[in-house]
Amino acid sequence: MVLSVAALIASTVSGVAGFGGAAIMLPTLVWAFGIREAIPILTLSQLLGNLARVWFNRKETSLPVVKWFALGAMPSAIIGAAIFATAPTTTLVRLLGVFLLFMVAYRHTRWGKGKVIPLRGFLPLGSISGFISSLLGVVGPFMAPFFLSFGLVKGGYIGTEALATATMHFTKLSVYGGYSMLNSNTVLFGLGIGSVNFVGSYIAKRIMTRLSEQVFLLIIEGILLASGMFFIITG
Repeated sequence: MVLSVAALIASTVSGVAGFGGAAIMLPTLVWAFGIREAIPILTLSQLLGNLARVWFNRKETSLPVVKWFALGAMPSAIIGAAIFATAPTTTLVRLLGVFLLFMVAYRHTRWGKGKVIPLRGFLPLGSISGFISSLLGVVGPFMAPFFLSFGLVKGGYIGTEALATATMHFTKLSVYGGYSMLNSNTVLFGLGIGSVNFVGSYIAKRIMTRLSEQVFLLIIEGILLASGMFFIITG
């Protein structure tokens, strides 16, 4: 019940703001399963959620942006996922906490507020994002300003960011499977949460133009701060 409610809230917020779903789900999954199982479950569920957002915004998705992003993201995602599979659990939890706090600070810098990059700039952005996503599971707050500053808005931004992120998730899952981190329990919970994401994505598409984006951003930053401190203290 807790996971289902968290998944519905996370997918709705992510469908409106373009990110934040992982920030909401990850603390709940770590609490329920521990970080070693939480990241693969989150990856599978987020993959389904991203595909849902792509479907609902397919007419506005920018494929050139996705192409350049994927060229950088897929190789680095393999490296990050391999490190995650072998790194000590305590180190991963505390590193995640530090990164979440960094994300809040980063969003208030010049780069975090929307540094404009050219189309081919999505290749190095993908490389950095793929590695972080595979290692820590949360990267949306880092990616979002670059997609927005490129001129992608509303459905175009949501669909493009979702498809770009899905390329990372496909890659990560293949590596996790190679390290035997995908078992029946992981897949079952991942698919279950992912199915809820479809509902949240549909709700988000319906309300996208009616709610203030600023409210969602404040909620997400609050979650990032609280989760970051929790992981550092308890890691």
